[in-house]
Amino acid sequence: MVIVLEMGLISPPVGVNVFVVKGIAGDIPMSDIFLGILPFWLAMGVCLALLVAFPQIALFLPNTMIN
Repeated sequence: MVIVLEMGLISPPVGVNVFVVKGIAGDIPMSDIFLGILPFWLAMGVCLALLVAFPQIALFLPNTMIN
């Protein structure tokens, strides 16, 4: 859930985190900021695909606490 929320916070149309970066670095165009977050968005997509394909990755620690 956290990965999906962060993907939503850096992608249009919401892009709240992108607007924060734009406020801090006002001289950088918005298109450059969106191009800069693209590798991070792709990496989060790969992580999300791995978690969907292999849910044991996310469930390993809770399972050790139960047993």
